[in-house]
Amino acid sequence: MPPTEPAVSKQPGLPSHGPEDTALLRLLDDTFESWGVAAGARAMTMPPLLPATDLARLDYYENFPHQAVVATPLDLTGDEGLSFCDETGCFPCSNLQPASLGLPSASCYAVYLDLEGRTVADDTLVTVVSWCFRKEQQYEGLRRQLGFRMREIVALGSQEHAEEHLCSLSERITSFAEALDLPLRKEAATDPFFDKGGSKAVLQRLIPVKHEFLFEDLAIASVNTHRNFFGDRCSISRPAGGPVFTSCVAFGLERWLSALSRRHGSREAAADAVVRARSAL
Repeated sequence: MPPTEPAVSKQPGLPSHGPEDTALLRLLDDTFESWGVAAGARAMTMPPLLPATDLARLDYYENFPHQAVVATPLDLTGDEGLSFCDETGCFPCSNLQPASLGLPSASCYAVYLDLEGRTVADDTLVTVVSWCFRKEQQYEGLRRQLGFRMREIVALGSQEHAEEHLCSLSERITSFAEALDLPLRKEAATDPFFDKGGSKAVLQRLIPVKHEFLFEDLAIASVNTHRNFFGDRCSISRPAGGPVFTSCVAFGLERWLSALSRRHGSREAAADAVVRARSAL
């Protein structure tokens, strides 16, 4: 029998996936994407790297310094030449060019940057899946990874549209979890999305901007409202004028795989549960 657990990687946080894992990941992603498309979302593909300068002006590095990962080209043309260290498995800092590319921790950042300076309809929906990257204190199987895939369904437009998006998909997630026999609890998250010292941070403490759906202690999905933050920073406007309101619903695919396998005992049983749940909704 093929193994049901992912192969152990020499690099923590970067496990491989066998055929069963791959099939279940595709089934889950197809399911979540279909929810967005059925609601009118445009399916798009975004780049895995974003300019660090763009992420910086979205306060990304201020709000998520504990997760930040960057990428940079190597400079091997100097006097030192190739100075890769086999013992540490690293290039020295002297071989690195300035880090101008960021590896975002969520898929939606690329959507807002792609729509920068444009006017969008009050009921705009976009769905994307991207590799996301998070520096963690420790990595654990499929639960916490350096690189993982996140499916997001993003709403842009009127405040009513952004809020309704979260309400309808929250209900969809709850119904799907019940059909999967997957006990989830919804809790307000504490991520410092806005500047901790600003007036928006005070408002966030009064009215949470993010809720997570947790299986045991693991967040596998989240619903997030950004008010007009991205609309303002990226100059995305509504037809009637003024910045758009935005919200997004995110699904960590590998985390869903982990939760379902833990709940149902095997990849095959988990996949059967997903197929049954899809047909029941």
